[in-house]
Amino acid sequence: MNYRKLGRTNLHIGEIGFGAWGIGGIQWLGAEDRDALAALRRAIELGVNFIDTALAYGGGHSERLVGQVVRDAGTPVWVATKVPPKDHVWPARPGVGIDHVFPYEYIVQSAEESLRNLKLDAIDLLQLHVWNAEWTERDEWRRAFEDLKKAGKVRFVGVSLTDHDPDSGLGIVGTGLIDAVQVIYNVYDQSPEANLFPATLNQDVGVLARVPLDEGGLTGNIDENTKFPPGDFRESYFRGNRKKLVKEHTDALRKDLGDGAELPETALRFCLSHPAVTTVIPGMRSARHVEANAALSALGALSPETMAILKRHAWRRNFYQ
Repeated sequence: MNYRKLGRTNLHIGEIGFGAWGIGGIQWLGAEDRDALAALRRAIELGVNFIDTALAYGGGHSERLVGQVVRDAGTPVWVATKVPPKDHVWPARPGVGIDHVFPYEYIVQSAEESLRNLKLDAIDLLQLHVWNAEWTERDEWRRAFEDLKKAGKVRFVGVSLTDHDPDSGLGIVGTGLIDAVQVIYNVYDQSPEANLFPATLNQDVGVLARVPLDEGGLTGNIDENTKFPPGDFRESYFRGNRKKLVKEHTDALRKDLGDGAELPETALRFCLSHPAVTTVIPGMRSARHVEANAALSALGALSPETMAILKRHAWRRNFYQ
């Protein structure tokens, strides 16, 4: 595992992080605690030292599993979690004030609840789970972050940016008051490269690249016949004719890359090939996923020729809507 410094912090984290949404067991059906714990332990054995979870993942269930493994790890593992919006609306809506979503006391109370779930001394990175650029100049988030850090409950702070809207983070990155941003970045959504990544490099803000495999779309395993359990998040994400569209795009991508190219491997290495990206956080619900993903760090950046091919496959759409 290769490691990169998380922005201006003193944390050096693995290029492959552990996305812990899938082990929450509600939005992603079929998640078993036994498999999740095995995956977390195997990840740490292979050098993964950064786990991204959230209070909203299974109502704290993901945090509890993560905390259990981290406490027993015997080696430093950095944990990021997130404060859910008080109004339970993802993504944040324009015109809705921060007092309805992240009032000061709510941020503090949510962080304390996460600490109780994790049973750790401090949260290494606390993020707001949604963000609205209209809140940049408000003091609720500023005071809450500062007071939590002063109390020793939180070490570093950041925000998780709105789906497919990386520019919503430009203002808060420019304040110099956050340490990291989490943003969708993958072969299909390359939009952070235009404005956000230059800003994070300029401000020395870390970048957590989320949804690197497009919720499974970039694994190459989705086609018109793919079935998900009723109630599984992916059934909504790939609803209607979206599975057919994904199959068409992945077929075109495979054709351009040529024989021998592994699509998931290429997709993850695409993210890590950008200098602004600190870590990529694919969801990993089994030891098999962990082993496949963790091995990619040793392969390094993609060639300029491969990157040029991937640049042509940017696909502007929002399947969360």
